Amino acid sequence: MARPAPAHHPRACWRGAGRSRGGRLMEGSLHETVGADGHADERTTTRPITIAITAIGGQGGGVLGQWITDTAEREGWIAQSTSVPGVAQRTGATVYYLELFPRAAAEAAGREPVLALMPVPGDVDIAIAAEWMEAGRAIFRGFVTPDRTLLIASTHRDYAIREKSAPGPGMEDARAVWRAARKAARHLVAFDMREVAVRHGTVISAALFGALAGSGALPFARESFEEAVRASGRGVDASLAAFAEAHRLAQQHEATDVQSREGQATEDSVASCTPATLPADLEARLTAEVPAGARETVRLGIARLIDWQGPAHARDYLDRLAAFREADGTVHDPAFHEQLARRLAVAMSYEDVYRVAELKTRRERLARLMASGERHLTEVHDYFHPRIEEVADSLPAPLGRWLLSSRFARRLLAPLFRHGRTVHTSGLPGFLMLRLVGAAKGLRPFSFRHRREMAEIDDWLTQVRELRAHDPALARVLVEARRLVKGYGDTHARSRALFEKLSRAADRLVGEPDAARRLEGWIARALKEPDWHALEAEIDAAIDAR
Repeated sequence: MARPAPAHHPRACWRGAGRSRGGRLMEGSLHETVGADGHADERTTTRPITIAITAIGGQGGGVLGQWITDTAEREGWIAQSTSVPGVAQRTGATVYYLELFPRAAAEAAGREPVLALMPVPGDVDIAIAAEWMEAGRAIFRGFVTPDRTLLIASTHRDYAIREKSAPGPGMEDARAVWRAARKAARHLVAFDMREVAVRHGTVISAALFGALAGSGALPFARESFEEAVRASGRGVDASLAAFAEAHRLAQQHEATDVQSREGQATEDSVASCTPATLPADLEARLTAEVPAGARETVRLGIARLIDWQGPAHARDYLDRLAAFREADGTVHDPAFHEQLARRLAVAMSYEDVYRVAELKTRRERLARLMASGERHLTEVHDYFHPRIEEVADSLPAPLGRWLLSSRFARRLLAPLFRHGRTVHTSGLPGFLMLRLVGAAKGLRPFSFRHRREMAEIDDWLTQVRELRAHDPALARVLVEARRLVKGYGDTHARSRALFEKLSRAADRLVGEPDAARRLEGWIARALKEPDWHALEAEIDAAIDAR
């Protein structure tokens, strides 16, 4: 990771003295803030301690800065805190900057210290990052240098909009930040501080504050840190509990490897969404019909479909897999069967109005909102902008088909769908409306959308089976192409149209030596490029050329 070169200039301390190369006032000898053992020492009396906090909106960076300021003042130090608000894709990014100077040294010199308002690359003693990519931002801006800086960072991720909205996997590589942090920081204290905060029902600023205290980088007593939390008067018990745990973890000086944490998170998420037991008939079929190598993936598919619609829908899933194996013989190809099972489960649990309404009113979501903290009044407003197509899709098949084909009905109902709607989900009328829509998912199997989706899935499975007889590699790529179909409303319509083009292209490419490679290349571009116009034109040209 590239970053600005450190600016090794003398630090300014006293008002009325000469200016340094960095434009800062200075006088007297200059010393390091952090000793060889990572702890502050007595030589800090001629130089302020500089602290940069990088955080995003809602993480309590301002509260953390105020706690540090209060702690320093309790210990007889002069503290100055400034914030530089910024704009980012995750509710705004802000740099908080603090400089701490011992009041006794200022009084002995008879002069007031001149403290800076902005961090300078190469001149930051402690960098605190409230999220792992914010640690990367601090490193990139030169706030973390190997000769000086203690980096305290939470290893969790809050994904940016561009990461979430990428057609394919858009997450930044957290391991790159890990490598940069190991190289750039003089000392590193890194673990999942959000997890600590959530466990104690508070915000991450309390865990960051505890990690700072536990690192020993500031020459202040633990009691002063804790008293600053108590003086804030909000959620004191929860904040002190998170503070204590983070303090203990920081004292262990064990930076948790992000890669291993991500692996653990994946294992935990798989375990959490896999039911301990399935219905007896489904469990028996899973053991008897599914190859051992694909069994866990199929189990996850069954759990997903039970949650989405119910056991009957999960039985349809196993029926489709069994029919495909019987006709194709993929029982001897467990890797392909696992790939097909994964894509089929997602295809059979598409997003619709019933699903969206159900998720908006789930107990888990409400519990997450209620856990936002003590004495917080929370109101939830959800924005919806359904198209007439979504309404038609949720109706019984004959009625939905008529609605979409009737120009009179579309013109009559068009004004109702011209603008979006905001639903007060935390209010009783709004909650009950969404709850009733979600509870009506029992009508889904009779809906126009469901019948169309299942017919398209059967056509896809038939096409894959036929392609395997001629070009197994091309069939495998077509199975993977199903990952493009996702989302809701316009997003789903757009991705579905592209998948249909790719399916037609796959039929045209049969017999070509590079068929699988060409189809795979188009899929890779679709997952990477936000604008598909050029891609669709290329696919259309390939279809027309055959």
